[in-house]
Amino acid sequence: MAVAYARLLVAQARSQAQYRTSFAFDLAGSFLFAFVDLFGVVALFQVTRRLGGFDLLTSMMMASASACGFALADLAVGSIERMRLYVRSGLLDTVLVRPLGSLGQILAMDFAPRRIGRVLVTSSVFGICLHRADVPMTPATATLVLLTPLAGSVLFGAIFVATATVAFWWIDSGEFANAMTYGGREFATYPLTVYGAGMRAAFGYAAGYAFTGYYPVLTLLGRPDPLGLPGWVGWCSPAVALLAAVAAGAVWRTGVRHYRSTGS
Repeated sequence: MAVAYARLLVAQARSQAQYRTSFAFDLAGSFLFAFVDLFGVVALFQVTRRLGGFDLLTSMMMASASACGFALADLAVGSIERMRLYVRSGLLDTVLVRPLGSLGQILAMDFAPRRIGRVLVTSSVFGICLHRADVPMTPATATLVLLTPLAGSVLFGAIFVATATVAFWWIDSGEFANAMTYGGREFATYPLTVYGAGMRAAFGYAAGYAFTGYYPVLTLLGRPDPLGLPGWVGWCSPAVALLAAVAAGAVWRTGVRHYRSTGS
């Protein structure tokens, strides 16, 4: 089965690469948009020296760490946001009758290798920030550096899947899904301390966005949390991501079981 999915991914990548000029522009756009996303943090520091109690370097570390996790999730599962179109057009019916997992097929059908640009930019900025901050590469910190974007990608990927699944009940759910995915990316771009208690509780902790960059970076830098949580919270990202993935899987299976076709 893994071989079948791999062939679908390769076929999709080759089909997009056939149009070289278009692919090159798409890839260049991916690089550009990644820079633009992170530039927002730099722009804020043109009018202030500290943001939520943090300087530019620390804020950029948090932003790039969470952005890298989002970019990895967007590369791997971002195509699931087309779910509402599959339900509306009836294409999902074709997917469900094939002898492969429906979720894997949907992710492979619209796999977009051009999104690798965002991954390269955000991971590079994260690495530069780590170097500028003189973070010592001990076995523990090196492990956390690797786990942070990976756990972030699982969390964002789970949110992509869970919010796209709403299309089983509400076809025009695109704005809701975008608010949770791209809106979550924007939320995680800035330190948690800039938000009020209600926003922190709903999106930072309940949705888990605080664990994509804010808490892991505090742990990497050995800095106490201004909000009072202990330092070991920065290591909780994998557990939070796992819980999100389990929840998203349950939501997806429920949606598939209750799907009754378009009738067309």
